[in-house]
Amino acid sequence: MEHSDIIQAITTHSTIIIHRHIHPDFDAIGSPIALKKTLQQSFPEKNIFAVGCDAENLEWIGSMDVIEDHEYRDALVIVCDTAEMKRISDQRFQLGATLVKIDHHSDGESYGDLRWVDSSYSSVCEMLADLFLSNPEIFKLTNEAAAALYAGIMGDTGMLKNGMAGERTLRMVSQLKKFAFKPDRIHRLMKKSGTNFSRWKQFVAYRAEVTEQGIASLRVTKDMLENLRLDPSEAASLIHALTAYIPARIWVLFIEENGKIRVRIRSKTIPVNEIAKQYGGGGHRLAAGALLSSWEEADEMVEGLGKER
Repeated sequence: MEHSDIIQAITTHSTIIIHRHIHPDFDAIGSPIALKKTLQQSFPEKNIFAVGCDAENLEWIGSMDVIEDHEYRDALVIVCDTAEMKRISDQRFQLGATLVKIDHHSDGESYGDLRWVDSSYSSVCEMLADLFLSNPEIFKLTNEAAAALYAGIMGDTGMLKNGMAGERTLRMVSQLKKFAFKPDRIHRLMKKSGTNFSRWKQFVAYRAEVTEQGIASLRVTKDMLENLRLDPSEAASLIHALTAYIPARIWVLFIEENGKIRVRIRSKTIPVNEIAKQYGGGGHRLAAGALLSSWEEADEMVEGLGKER
């Protein structure tokens, strides 16, 4: 999809409402906040809102708006970083006149009147940074928006360490850092917000298994979640601890959730999205995911990943 389609949709609607997914991470909060702040600065005559349940630990990036149903009348609704409609925070997104999906997960549901889905980007924040910086005559990127974009990119790339940061990512980060915000402050706030995975070093070192083929896997069962007092979305961040502390070719995190096994796969050089597709999943070349039916399938996936080169 061309940027011009997104731009035309933005310019022709007087009200724009931005959504994202439930259990938000840095990209899910950073992208709607950055989009809202940039559009408010660029189109001061428009009504711009970012909605969804607040995440208290991420309010330093920005807080969500509370709006009435009537605001959706004739509105453009933009959903950021959400692969499936059922995971959109605030299901009133369906009340708008036009729906746009902006996402970097290629394996999701095809919804919306307009779709910009591109898995070559590390994050939706990188997508928006590219959109804004490529069209400076239209979009007036603010310092606050640049900081939100920076936080989202840092979050989805594991501080540029998980293999998702390509040349374009580094270029976007370099350009964003020219704005008046303090990256070191954002790094400190990210650690306070739950990305300080050093506290999981001992747990990961004790629980992770590494095959002779260099596949590191960590299995988090339902009982473990209860004992650790983690919900599945919080446990997903363990992939960062796994990649940071366990030397391997490929890293796999399995989380038992609602009778299924949710999988996160990471690699620095070896493609992993094709094997994820074999299990009904997908994703990026070096970062993918899937949903398995049993631990036996988890064993099969680890074995299959061991054959990847």
